[in-house]
Amino acid sequence: MRLAGAYWNCERKWQVRGAVLLLMALTVAQVGLVIWVSYWNRDLFDALEARSLTELLHLIAVFALIFALTMGVTALHLHVKRWIQLDWRRWLTALLLDHWLAHGHLYRLQLAAGDHDNPDGRIAEDIRIATEVAVALAHSLLFSLLILGSFVDILLSVSGSAPLPGTSIAVPGYLVVAAFLYAGIGSMLGLLLGRPLIRSTNRLQTVEANLRFGLAQAREHAEPITLLRGEPRARSEATRLFDDVGQGWNRQTLAYLGIVSFSTGYGTLLPVFPILIAAPQYIAGAMSLGLLMQAAQAFQRLTSALSWPIDNLGELARWRASADRITSLHADMLALERLEAERDPDRPRLTPTTSTHPDFELRGLCLTTPGGEPLLEHLDLRVRRGERILICGDPAVTVSLFKAVAGLWPWGRGEILLPPGREPMFVPQHPFLPAGSLRAVLSYPQPPERYSTAALHRALECTGLAWLAPRLDEHEDWSRELPMRTQQRLGLARVFLQQPAWIFMQEATDAFTPKEEVDTLELLRHELPAATLLNISRRGRQNHFYDRRLVLERRREPRHASGAGAHTSAEA
Repeated sequence: MRLAGAYWNCERKWQVRGAVLLLMALTVAQVGLVIWVSYWNRDLFDALEARSLTELLHLIAVFALIFALTMGVTALHLHVKRWIQLDWRRWLTALLLDHWLAHGHLYRLQLAAGDHDNPDGRIAEDIRIATEVAVALAHSLLFSLLILGSFVDILLSVSGSAPLPGTSIAVPGYLVVAAFLYAGIGSMLGLLLGRPLIRSTNRLQTVEANLRFGLAQAREHAEPITLLRGEPRARSEATRLFDDVGQGWNRQTLAYLGIVSFSTGYGTLLPVFPILIAAPQYIAGAMSLGLLMQAAQAFQRLTSALSWPIDNLGELARWRASADRITSLHADMLALERLEAERDPDRPRLTPTTSTHPDFELRGLCLTTPGGEPLLEHLDLRVRRGERILICGDPAVTVSLFKAVAGLWPWGRGEILLPPGREPMFVPQHPFLPAGSLRAVLSYPQPPERYSTAALHRALECTGLAWLAPRLDEHEDWSRELPMRTQQRLGLARVFLQQPAWIFMQEATDAFTPKEEVDTLELLRHELPAATLLNISRRGRQNHFYDRRLVLERRREPRHASGAGAHTSAEA
């Protein structure tokens, strides 16, 4: 209710509430038709008992009307119910995506503690189950409650009184009492037998998600797996994951055995039981055949309504498992947001902020591992607009610095002050190439229509990829289609296309030859002369392109780097 209940008060609340009220009205109409069919059945058997052909023909005409209304109400009810299911799912998916795909949570959640494995599967599958099953269960529960109220009255009116066996004490409405006893005993036994089902269903859904994730990971890394002849290892891992699914399936099967066996016997006895206990009254002439059949049908309807928990135990277990997975994911993302918002001096966290000063600054920057081990201490750095700085040294330090400036590495303390204006552009070692057209890949994360074809051609030409220009509108999985060097060139082509004022690169040219790297950087200076560049590279070669070189090593003593590495001669 805390997570999904806000849907009923969202910006479309009147449309949503109107749909819910319409669904409830249609449910009432369904119950009304069921009651009508009950009385129609009584009249039918009375007509048959009286051998009245005229009454039979009249009842056939009435049934045609009932049949048409039932089809119409059912079709409209299904349409409204499925609209609510989809709309609720859309709203809840958007809510979780707003948390997951914002403020670096997509990355940080992987490093945070908690029960949030496979967030993509939870958003795609568990939200679907939770919303669809919740609406279906709510409808069936309302239907059962309405049936319960309606058929208690019918059963009271047709069952009359019957004496207790061996006594002269009459029990009024004895069929109602029998129905409650029958359903009550059945529900208690069913709930006891079905208790293990929730745990086993939750476990099965978890291992199913693990299997999907493992197979998707193998597909995404098909090339390195094939190159390393890792298929046997991948197959072994997939087999292990499926074995977990098999164990979860078997546990759920054992949990189902008791409840299914009981439900089968319970359902088999249900049509016969009311006729057997009401037959003495029919034989004694206290009720007609129509009343007997209506009483039997009302008994079945009443016990079915009372047996709602048993009949829906499997769906309740499935819904509960998915709801738990959604709420735990949401709770962990909220906890991550609260942690980021806290300013606890005992647990300092790095958060880049925008400065009013036009320079990029690091003040007293200290970086640690997630476990608290120091990586870098007391780094002071000031970079003015238009400077080009080469950063090299210990990869653990340089990569964590890159992530800290990007807001992905909260472990440490100090100040990271970003210049005002347009956001800086971060160019990682492995650029993200979404599936789609090459035009969309180059424009990412902006929409492809933002840039002209001429600008795209120019960006490709600047990075030596003019041969890709005719393929701008081709749709491929470019991360598999192109080698790493070409992928890195595409990442740099985005820089030439989007022309940011501040550029942070992390080993984005390390796949190039030395000459290719120098030529690309020179062209970058020519095309974006006012842009500031901080380039993290493992090569660490100083050349005339850079104004300063900053070497970062993993150490404890203070290091002041505001003037480190003055301009030096170029290196080959």
